[in-house]
Amino acid sequence: WLKHPCSFIDSPLAAMPQELGEYTPAKVWEAPPAEGKFASINKPTAGAQKEEPLKKGDHDLQIYSMATPNGVKVTMLLEELCDMNPEFEYDAWAASIMNGDQFTSGFVECNPNSKIPCMMDYGTTPPTRVFESASILMYVSEKFNNAFYPQQHKTEILNWVFWQMGSAPYLGGGFGHFYAYAPVKIEYAVNRFTMEAKRQLDVLDQQLAKRKYIACDEYTIADIAIWPWYGQLVLGRLYEAAEFLEASSYKNVMRWAEEIDARPATKRGRMVNK
Repeated sequence: WLKHPCSFIDSPLAAMPQELGEYTPAKVWEAPPAEGKFASINKPTAGAQKEEPLKKGDHDLQIYSMATPNGVKVTMLLEELCDMNPEFEYDAWAASIMNGDQFTSGFVECNPNSKIPCMMDYGTTPPTRVFESASILMYVSEKFNNAFYPQQHKTEILNWVFWQMGSAPYLGGGFGHFYAYAPVKIEYAVNRFTMEAKRQLDVLDQQLAKRKYIACDEYTIADIAIWPWYGQLVLGRLYEAAEFLEASSYKNVMRWAEEIDARPATKRGRMVNK
């Protein structure tokens, strides 16, 4: 991939609309025939599609998820807590998005947005539902005496947690989709989101040139939020795109990614609900 945006000004991109066929949006959108890897679960409507309660184990915290980057965030933190306190336990239930588990009535009660991960805390009265991975990280950290969430660095930690939440959709839904999953390869889309993915990696690389971890010199939920996406990306585990993105050129990100990858809790967190 050519790094310089000017490099494709005179390329076939200029003729891209004619080559692919002109598309003029209709006055009112209608859903097209489903296609692509996620066609079976993509619909323009929300809500439960079948009646099925969530499973419940013996512990206060019940996690419903998969070992996707967003799911791994939560299990990485929970496994770190297990290392801190051998008596801490939680229950993890696999929620297969490809099988539509996120559209059961029980899951929708936990997360009306039907996305993984979601969590129920039965240690409160009434039980507390928590959805969105960043919200779960903050909730769990605060519940356990601000573990991996040092309050003297609170604002900087939150800056980076929410950076990840705002940036990763361009990496996953943008770059990952058009590079790895789209039923057709569209040069304009791949170039557009490759440029953004590399810009984000450069943001991280420059930040990590100044400190050991993302938000401060301590391992925090900022690292836990970002690593499953960007750490695994440069380690070659997402979209088979490390070479394409020249991941090894981001030396500081690679150093950080490898260090976190070596943590025992990270190794276990990646395996939960896999």
